[in-house]
Amino acid sequence: MTDAIEMEAIADSASAPGPSPAAPIAAGRLAELSVRDLALIEKLRISFEPGLNVLTGETGAGKSLLIDALGLAVGARADTSLVRHGSDTARVEALFDRLPEPLICVREVSAAGRSTARIDDEAATAARLADVAGRLVEIHGQHDQQRLLDERWQRELLDAFGRLESERAAMTAAVDAWRTNQAALAELALDPRELARRLELQDHQAGEIAGARLRVGEAAEIVARLAAAQHAEAIARGSVEIHEALAGEGSGAREALALAAQRARELSRVDDRYGPVAERLLGLAAELDDAAAEASSLAETVEHDPSAIAAMEERLSHIYSLERKYGETEDAVIAYGEKAAAEADRLRALDASRETRQAEAARLLVEVARAGSALSRGRAVAAAGLAGAVEGALGSLGFRQTSFSVAVARRPAGPSEPAVELDGQRVAFDTTGVDAVAFLIAPNPGEPARPLARIASGGELSRVALAIKQILADADHTPTLVFDEIDTGIGGRSAEPVGRSLWELARSHQVLCVTHLGQIAAYADAQFRIEKHLRDGRTVTEVRRVEGKERVDELAQMLAGAEGGAAARASAEELLERAADWRQTTRGK
Repeated sequence: MTDAIEMEAIADSASAPGPSPAAPIAAGRLAELSVRDLALIEKLRISFEPGLNVLTGETGAGKSLLIDALGLAVGARADTSLVRHGSDTARVEALFDRLPEPLICVREVSAAGRSTARIDDEAATAARLADVAGRLVEIHGQHDQQRLLDERWQRELLDAFGRLESERAAMTAAVDAWRTNQAALAELALDPRELARRLELQDHQAGEIAGARLRVGEAAEIVARLAAAQHAEAIARGSVEIHEALAGEGSGAREALALAAQRARELSRVDDRYGPVAERLLGLAAELDDAAAEASSLAETVEHDPSAIAAMEERLSHIYSLERKYGETEDAVIAYGEKAAAEADRLRALDASRETRQAEAARLLVEVARAGSALSRGRAVAAAGLAGAVEGALGSLGFRQTSFSVAVARRPAGPSEPAVELDGQRVAFDTTGVDAVAFLIAPNPGEPARPLARIASGGELSRVALAIKQILADADHTPTLVFDEIDTGIGGRSAEPVGRSLWELARSHQVLCVTHLGQIAAYADAQFRIEKHLRDGRTVTEVRRVEGKERVDELAQMLAGAEGGAAARASAEELLERAADWRQTTRGK
């Protein structure tokens, strides 16, 4: 390209020939970044290559600002001071490769302090954005705390390097089985006095309900019988009257039916149609007798005896008392009694169950110790291999006298912590094992190794991260790795190996790198120049992808400044040719 692409334009990748791009990597790489009204950036959109992308330009031009923008898009903490002066809101949009459709993450920060996020056009919290997109990008900057500083993550990387997946799975299974048994044992851990109290209560409740011999519907029957007893005299008198009216001697109803039936039988002799009438009348006569008999029988069931009525009232009171304590109906009371009886049986068997669980706990702790010991041994072997590999990679990155080691130490258990005994030591454990893992580094000869988290220099940390990432490229599945100011503190002699390491890392990851060194930029699959300009009296940051002649010019300025001349251009061309030859040779291996 020959014309500068300003921030409202796309950094087009289809232009003059340049280094061949890296082979496509796993879905999730950053395809495009759009930024609007963020500090010096008015508006921009950049399309990135799958491989090594470098951002170059003068100090203060806004290279690191692009990294900050990407951080916002993947859930980093919002800083309202980044909103461009005179604008209400800064907006960042990141587009990631994903099938069947790209993943789009948007973050907006208002000058008033409000931050909003969207994932695929759906509103989301910043925490949700970090959960979804944060795993796609890892930023190694001079002032950012990275996952690499977290000793828990260091342990994960060591296990991945050692291919200890099966040992980790065995440890997790053993600890989960032990925890399940402990939970069951905790339910059995009753004080003997409490156990006796609960057993007595359950026996009493079950016995009281069983002794009552409840029958479903019994209370309703008693209520009906007591209601009838209140009107016993009227019921008895009425029943006699019903019986006399229907079946008594000289009953008009009975005599009338008998006469009607006789006449119907007589008529049936001359007309068959009266036969069914006669049968129905005879049936009615039988119904009269049955109704009269039932009336008399019902009268006999009405309780007249005061002592029997008192017994029914007492029974009903007892049923109501049980329902107040154990349930609203006879069904509920009976079910409560069955449950209490079952609980009493369980409590009686508690001692035996506890003994069984305690024996199981001892056996499971042996399994935990066995799995933890196997994982610990695997880590010790992996630690030596990882330390040697990283130390070798650091040497090629300019740390020739740097010592790197991986400390694997068992975690002593506190007084109240669960523990297993290994080699005579009481050791704490969890599903990750029995070890604490720490990456240690001694950048200077004669100095003691210290945890990686205590390194003061961000540039050193970036290069250590690069070395570790290069060694663990197969184990780390983060699609996009970002290195900000990775060249801090190193000169041209050490820079070229850094560029080669970044290019090799970019075969399995997408890499974005901010650099001031042409020796690193020469190995890029895509190079972008970030620069500041005045527009309408205000400073704005612009970006353009440099290729062909422009890329040679950019590298020359990086090597020797704006006045480098022909010698600087020749050095830049030599750098690009050397990088191309090295890449070609490396691809052929």
